[in-house]
Amino acid sequence: MTSLRERWRAGESTVGAWCTIPSTWTAELAARSGHDWVVVDTQHGLIGYDVMLTMLQAITTTGVPSLVRVPWNEPGTIMKALDAGAGGVIVPMINSVAEAEAVVGACRYPPVGFRSMGPTRARVVDSDWRQPLCIVMVETVQAVEIVDDILSVAGIDAVFVGPNDLAVSAGLESSYEGRDPGHRRMIERIAESAREHHVTAGIMCGTPEVAKQWHDVGYQMLALDADTRLLMTATEQIAERAKKLLSPGAT
Repeated sequence: MTSLRERWRAGESTVGAWCTIPSTWTAELAARSGHDWVVVDTQHGLIGYDVMLTMLQAITTTGVPSLVRVPWNEPGTIMKALDAGAGGVIVPMINSVAEAEAVVGACRYPPVGFRSMGPTRARVVDSDWRQPLCIVMVETVQAVEIVDDILSVAGIDAVFVGPNDLAVSAGLESSYEGRDPGHRRMIERIAESAREHHVTAGIMCGTPEVAKQWHDVGYQMLALDADTRLLMTATEQIAERAKKLLSPGAT
């Protein structure tokens, strides 16, 4: 099976699912729904280590690549996610070259990095466990200003944009589509830098239409939506329809 890294290097775009609910079943459903990769979100998701592990096991049964967004740029947390069998990590709030270098160091074994040897589950389920995907998040004005320096760090496979955090950092209204011109320009700038440094650009989109918008400016790693938002949207719509049909005078 062609790896995500190989697909991105070939210029292919991929779409992903985002899991914030601590459930092996929702993780498996996400992986069986046609997405190219699945993220287990331990930063803003309600997911701890023990549930993360079983969610990774559920995703593995489908053959779809798994990624873990770790809570922070902390080496021990990164290494435990990788040892548990994640195909890569997404590390939030990278604002300097030193922070980017620390992410790479935690993802790579010596002499390239300082990752401790002990891939307990990883070596069983992933033939490429020595080279997991190393993905940094650029999501502040500070980081955008030095994005070329950050993406010059050797060993970074992809940069992932948190559009809402980026907007908040700039004092703007958050939106996936970048409604404010300044917000949109920052997102486009990150894609330009990624292209110049041969790094894959990724972003949270929310809808297929927004995914197409960012694809057209160079994004290849396109997260469609999170399970919590999908569930909330669907249940709100069905409850609203039912109440309309059951209200007095409805026909």
